[in-house]
Amino acid sequence: MPGHRLTHEERGRIASGLAAGLTYAEIARRMGRPKSTIIREVARNGGAHGYRANQAQQATQWRARRRKPGPPAVAGERSPEALRDFESEFAEMMAETGVPAMMARVLACLFTSDTGGSTAAELVARLEVSPASVSKAVGWLEQRGLIGRERDGRRQRYVVDDQFGYRAWQASLDSMTRWADVTRRGAGLSGGPAGARLDATSRFFRHLHQDMSEAAEHWRRTLTTESAKGVVISTVPPGIRPGEDSPVAAGEG
Repeated sequence: MPGHRLTHEERGRIASGLAAGLTYAEIARRMGRPKSTIIREVARNGGAHGYRANQAQQATQWRARRRKPGPPAVAGERSPEALRDFESEFAEMMAETGVPAMMARVLACLFTSDTGGSTAAELVARLEVSPASVSKAVGWLEQRGLIGRERDGRRQRYVVDDQFGYRAWQASLDSMTRWADVTRRGAGLSGGPAGARLDATSRFFRHLHQDMSEAAEHWRRTLTTESAKGVVISTVPPGIRPGEDSPVAAGEG
């Protein structure tokens, strides 16, 4: 029932749905559960390709025994429970936008750390996953330039910094370059409607790449300058008052 903890039977239905190639939304619809519940459950227990009902059930029971009730939250203080919920929500958002589930969990963990970094052992303990899972995730993130590493004595720390947005944007630009180049070559080899379609696609990505490159570089310089001056940057788009939805969030534009 929505609002209650998942049962072992429900976890079996999730595993069967994943094995059948169903989307999170379809699994959630069939179970009468919110999609976010399914995404969180799968992300916490091995991801779409590693999810197993029995293991998920055992891990959940172990986490429940391990948790101890803390003192009530004081107004103005950060609640550990609220931070954990946000971390899960952040990872779910990334998973829904294309980041693999385990990689999203590691990235969310680094983002919500005050130091912006953790060792592999710390990530294993905090996420309650295997060292192999963390190793694979940090390798994927490093390969794309989304995180870095630094020495911490004899250990390595994986870190995310204030330039993350710029690097993530650059990764998107690299993808656009590949789209533009490949479709341009295809346009040269094709004729008729197919060639015109490929050419239009290539021109679209070339122009978009140029516009986004200029915007990314502008904001990188702006943020770097303002950060050096100790000025807090507003993330509210021009023309939008704080508290209002942006055009994108509202489904416009």
